[in-house]
Amino acid sequence: MFTNSQLMREAEGLKKFAYRLSRNSFDAEDLLQSTLLRAIEKKHLFDGSSNLFSWTSKIMYNLFVTDYRRKTKHETQFDPENYLKHESVEATQEVKMELKNVKRAMQTLSDDHKDVLVMVCVKGLQYARVAEILDIPVGTVRSRLSRAREALQYAMDNVSSGQNKAFYQERVLSIPEAYQIAAHAA
Repeated sequence: MFTNSQLMREAEGLKKFAYRLSRNSFDAEDLLQSTLLRAIEKKHLFDGSSNLFSWTSKIMYNLFVTDYRRKTKHETQFDPENYLKHESVEATQEVKMELKNVKRAMQTLSDDHKDVLVMVCVKGLQYARVAEILDIPVGTVRSRLSRAREALQYAMDNVSSGQNKAFYQERVLSIPEAYQIAAHAA
């Protein structure tokens, strides 16, 4: 028989052995836990004449082989995650049409609005970084983004009706035009 503290002293060596068998740190941890549990359960079968590490490593090896055989017999040999990553699926017709509508609606935006919208919403940049890149205040980034989202939503709502680009551009003021209107109003 052995004590739990003796078993825990062997754990580091068993962990290395488990990693060599599984070649994966998560599977190695699982294998180590299963081995320690099995060793504690079968403690009464250990005779003091053999080495504790040898006995537990044999348990680990047997658990590994049993699990490997079960996986190859009952489960797929390949991890489906890798297969699914490389598998491409053609977009449905609805998705293609929606993408086409978004592209058409984006064309109605001014360059200033488009730049801010792409940097924040597509590239995921922070407002401060966008302000730095465009050399404008953060407040201007926020207002352009708000106007760009509003204009894009308006364009998306009306793009399916087949109205032309000029119709949208009349309703979406460019930044310089907005400043001119604001200056005359003041």
